Amino acid sequence: MTTPVSAPDHESTAAPVEPHRVLVLNSGSSSVKYQLLDMRDRSRLASGLVERIGEETSRLVHTPLTGGGEPRERTGRMADHDAALKAAAEELTADGLGLDSPELAAIGHRVVHGGLRFTAPTVITDEVLKEIERLVPVAPLHNPANITGIRTAQALRPDLPQVAVFDTAFHTTMPEAAARYAIDVETADAHRIRRYGFHGTSHAYVSRKTAELLGKAPEDVNVIVLHLGNGASASAVAGGRCVETSMGLTPLEGLVMGTRSGDIDPAVTFHLKRVAGMSADEIDVLLNKRSGLVGLCGDNDMREIRRRIDEGDERAALAFDIYIHRLKKYIGAYAAVLGRVDAVAFTAGVGENSAPVREAAIAGLEEFGLAVDAGLNAVRSGEPRLISPEYARVAVAVVPTDEELEIADQTFALVAPDAVRVDN
Repeated sequence: MTTPVSAPDHESTAAPVEPHRVLVLNSGSSSVKYQLLDMRDRSRLASGLVERIGEETSRLVHTPLTGGGEPRERTGRMADHDAALKAAAEELTADGLGLDSPELAAIGHRVVHGGLRFTAPTVITDEVLKEIERLVPVAPLHNPANITGIRTAQALRPDLPQVAVFDTAFHTTMPEAAARYAIDVETADAHRIRRYGFHGTSHAYVSRKTAELLGKAPEDVNVIVLHLGNGASASAVAGGRCVETSMGLTPLEGLVMGTRSGDIDPAVTFHLKRVAGMSADEIDVLLNKRSGLVGLCGDNDMREIRRRIDEGDERAALAFDIYIHRLKKYIGAYAAVLGRVDAVAFTAGVGENSAPVREAAIAGLEEFGLAVDAGLNAVRSGEPRLISPEYARVAVAVVPTDEELEIADQTFALVAPDAVRVDN
């Protein structure tokens, strides 16, 4: 049984504390990432990762982000998410940031799939949780883990608002022409088959930051966002609203990814079943875990692929070319969807750190008004920046994503809409 953390005692002669902290939880199937933020200035107070939950080799790394504290690590079996979150709570308490603090305003949860119902951050009620459960068939790898994290956090602080921030929410503004697959409507509606899109918190944050970088309001800017990590997705954002995105019913559709195929002829699955005798589960594993860059060349780390290319490895070079070819196709397609493009923004691990990927993706697109300045592109920085020359008609930007901050912002705006903040 989980023992709830006692609600803070507010009966004191001291002045009441205005809650201003948000704990962000990202619960995966065998991991929990967390960050605690002070929303008065949006600063981070602590962060951590618990991985290999349920194994004998469970590991927690906790990092205090104020006062110069050093990361702390603990190892040993953490049987479930309940044990993992309790361990994280103990580390926060050791820093004077315990979950029983009256300064904690809410817990924000990343939830991967919100379907069509959830178009904005939502306070979690029993009915909301039931709907997230009903979406498990379209997000079998993600929503169950998100639900586990929610229930554990509710048990730890039953008095506190718990807020779901959905990966799919930003993409619910897509028009039906973009969201519908061209299959029988009754079948599609009966089984919720449509394009939902993912990485929405990242696309929302980066598109807004790109507008800021250009000195414009989001509603005045059209941006193509390229979220390139092990998972990768593109979006076309017109005036702050998503009008198209590359991922679909699941995160498998779209760009070439670390281990996922991205776009593929659906008949490939029938062919593999009929000719290779593969089961649906085997094909699922093939397309999600043994495809993409790792399937093409055996590596899904772009740094290693580039090293192999420099050594003359033809298989790695072909994998890179396929990756870039797909990127160019989406940039061109989304330029057509938007009609006018003000910026192309690269983000996430590969997008932020791989200058060769950015250079290759933009090369040859000069007629679209796109260009990359080699010197600017080579600069490594954690700050949003332009890498296009001054003469370029369309800006090319590198904008580090911050999904945790986006979740915290949306959570706090929901539970404390009148709070005064000072952006850092």
